[in-house]
Amino acid sequence: MGETFLNPLAEWVWRTRYRRVAGTATETGPADTMTRVARAIAAAERDRTGWTGRFARLLQGYRFLPGGRILATAGVPGDATLLNCFVMGRLEDAPLRLFRALGEGAHTLRFGGGVGWDFSTLAPRGTPLGKGMVAPGPVACLDLWNVACGAVTAGSPRGGAMMASLSASHPDVPGFIEAKSKPGVLERFNLSVQVADAFMAAVAVDGAWPLADWAVKGGRAAAPPAIPARTLWSRMLEAMLRGSEPGLLFTDTLNRENNLWWRESLVTTNPCGEAPLPPYGACCLGSINLATLVRDPFSRRASLDGEELRRLTTTAVRLLDNVLDATRYPLARQRRESLATRRIGLGITGLGDALARLGLRYDGGPAREVAAAAMQSIKLGAYAASVELAREKGAFPAWDRDRYLSGAFALRLPATLRDRIARHGLRNSHLLAIAPTGSVSLLAGNVSPGIEPIPALEQRRRLVLDGVEREFVIEDRAWAEFRAARRAAGAGAFIEAADVSPEAQVAMQAALQRHVDGAISKTVLLPPGMDAGALGSLLASAHQSGVKGIAVYRPGSLRGSALLAGCAVGPQGRAACEPA
Repeated sequence: MGETFLNPLAEWVWRTRYRRVAGTATETGPADTMTRVARAIAAAERDRTGWTGRFARLLQGYRFLPGGRILATAGVPGDATLLNCFVMGRLEDAPLRLFRALGEGAHTLRFGGGVGWDFSTLAPRGTPLGKGMVAPGPVACLDLWNVACGAVTAGSPRGGAMMASLSASHPDVPGFIEAKSKPGVLERFNLSVQVADAFMAAVAVDGAWPLADWAVKGGRAAAPPAIPARTLWSRMLEAMLRGSEPGLLFTDTLNRENNLWWRESLVTTNPCGEAPLPPYGACCLGSINLATLVRDPFSRRASLDGEELRRLTTTAVRLLDNVLDATRYPLARQRRESLATRRIGLGITGLGDALARLGLRYDGGPAREVAAAAMQSIKLGAYAASVELAREKGAFPAWDRDRYLSGAFALRLPATLRDRIARHGLRNSHLLAIAPTGSVSLLAGNVSPGIEPIPALEQRRRLVLDGVEREFVIEDRAWAEFRAARRAAGAGAFIEAADVSPEAQVAMQAALQRHVDGAISKTVLLPPGMDAGALGSLLASAHQSGVKGIAVYRPGSLRGSALLAGCAVGPQGRAACEPA
């Protein structure tokens, strides 16, 4: 069961992140870890022994990789959560309420969960609040939140990660865009601007963009003047090129495609961007490793094992659904929200490696067709599995048949599947998300993470634990196997991330997003010489293609790279890699 480490880095990741060390219960290899996880998650079943075996087979050979918190924490005593990330509650300017919200976030971080925040509800800097007080503004609060995160996660090998988002109509958005313009600031935050369709339309026609009026105690603040949309857009583009931040969240797309459109409004995400969530929502993540499902790799007969993909999908949905019952929740509100909707996020990893094994270049149309077909199979299998779970265990409590089936995503499901959903309901409101899988992809032998291209065929990676930095020289797993097989042809399918155009990366994200009811964590690698005009066109195209959010990384920008050779970093930088 994956006992053999495929390289020294895989062993180091296991020992420092996922191995349980507890006297006689100390794990001696990944098989022990996987057995612990399977047994803990099967505890929610009547047939515990049977499901322990089935879950253990699912985890065998790294074919399915649960979120890092599940691997590290399932079956381990203590307060840690099995859920990677949360979105926190509404922020208010009243000092006691503001600090109460900060306390909830710090408590969640202490449990091991990354957190996302919408800062748009805070008054602009300098807004009178009564009794001689003025609002500090969202940007000032980022510093306080960043310090608190560092304090409560000090000493943790995983650190802490947070997402801060702000509406493009907030008067403080210019300062928010520049908040990470200097190296070393807000290192635990990823930043994203909430962008509505109306803003993108205003940019397209060089129109005016009205900033939000703000209510204050005893009256209203003076309405800020409208600004040219392209002026604000240019500031975003310049900040992205200079420091690879902020990212963008296309909020109208998030809500048009939300399965619970009648119940909630989505404006922010977890730190990595793959889980748009309501206040106190949580992401429960796991990824099918497509690289392990290629039959006859590096040959003309190479193909993806569709039957095995469907089997893995069915079992993975059940495992992730059980996690919602097995986990500890930092806050009672998080437990209530999670169990009301039973959101899970099943995704993929190893896509770049799988395509290389199939002899397909990542940047080609055939590669996108194969990737989309695989994601479609997972989508259909996941929804079918959730129907069967609903028949056995009941639909999620917030289920509303007519409203749910009138949602944009549900309307695209096949009629036969929609009929089954109408009769029996669904166990889970959302089933799909594609996470960055930073650490678990290393555990699996350095497969390409998430939907990213192969970062580099050979890499030198620096990792830090307890202040000690170690460097590893490793090969991409598919490339190492290709060289070991001494194939005479097929090397042309191995394309590194730096050689995949930004347009091809966005096209891959868009091809898969159609089959994902959550979102996709994707960092678009930009060429060093890209200018603002080209970046603006790329982002506008991404918006039009239906992706829900986008982040970029430009080598040589203020954000440091996790690699010394190759230039793949986790989505939106170092902080986003931590929870994966």
